[in-house]
Amino acid sequence: MNTVKLFALSACLLPSLSFAHNISLNQPVPSVTVKQYGEITYINDAPTYQKWNSEHLKGKVRVLQAIAGRSSAKAMNADLMSAITLEKFPESTYQTTTIINQNDSIWGTGGFVKSSAEESKKEFSWSSMVLDENGKVANAWDLKSESSTIIVQNKKGNVIFVKEGKLSSDEIKQVIALIYAQL
Repeated sequence: MNTVKLFALSACLLPSLSFAHNISLNQPVPSVTVKQYGEITYINDAPTYQKWNSEHLKGKVRVLQAIAGRSSAKAMNADLMSAITLEKFPESTYQTTTIINQNDSIWGTGGFVKSSAEESKKEFSWSSMVLDENGKVANAWDLKSESSTIIVQNKKGNVIFVKEGKLSSDEIKQVIALIYAQL
């Protein structure tokens, strides 16, 4: 009898314990500003940081990849990132924005996360890279920890696809098709 009551109580509490993003289709992502570090740019071959704000995401079709500062989170949707790279979408109308939550990294690896982000920006200079030292984006968007979230936005900045976790091969095809449809 006590087991049944415990199970019923657990079932009632489960929805409040689950984590779910607060990103809605056909709406912009919730507004957020990253001041610590921010968007990575290069000046004279040296990485620099500038304040980043989600309000500046309009004007291009975008794939936002919000990831924990962990290699496992980066690997989670590496297949999608490879597929996007192979498509060679026009830079004038498309951009990938990767937001790295340095606050969600394994203790003691913050410096590695930062240098890895800087190297990625150098390798994929046409992409936007944001290093979020304090996890402002993950908090503002209620993202799962230790994970990867993929968001596709149209040129108006409205979300047309969102998923937390690893995308299936069909979902990767869906994202590529959505990008082409919006260009």
